[in-house]
Amino acid sequence: MNTVSPEIDVTLRDGRAVHLRAALPTDEAELLQAFGRMSADARYMRFMHSVSEPNLDRLRKVLASFPDSGIGLVATVPAADGIDIVGSALVLGSRTRSGEFALNVAAEYGAVGLGGTLMTALIAAARGRGLEAMEGFVLAENAPMLRLAERLGFSVAPDPEDRAVRICRLHLGGPQAKA
Repeated sequence: MNTVSPEIDVTLRDGRAVHLRAALPTDEAELLQAFGRMSADARYMRFMHSVSEPNLDRLRKVLASFPDSGIGLVATVPAADGIDIVGSALVLGSRTRSGEFALNVAAEYGAVGLGGTLMTALIAAARGRGLEAMEGFVLAENAPMLRLAERLGFSVAPDPEDRAVRICRLHLGGPQAKA
């Protein structure tokens, strides 16, 4: 069952609208285009190391995991070829009691509320799935993501194994929490 419905249209702080929906295996080409539009710095912040090419096998495995053992969301806008994906959020491990999250927002959609919108929807979907916790690993230099995590109620602590990384954790209230 897909716990990421209904699809919604959201107006961001700058007045632009995005369409928020569950990620689908058919999003592969658009996600690859979104990767191609990322700057080297953005890729470094997202993947925590230099990445020049997407891992196609990994992408396909992640997309295939939705919705059974993962939750994925995308934010889309109309484009000449149909749509562009301008943001994505996912949590993997949703068959367990906790899952690891990841977030990506296109540079031109940064600082207008898209990251918060995606993460809020992802948290709600994780709670709806019965997850008890979410965690993510964020570079200490990624101040915007760390501020967002703190605003959303995540605890932020240094990774004891890597001083350059922060672990962001959110307790979701257990299987009965549906808010």
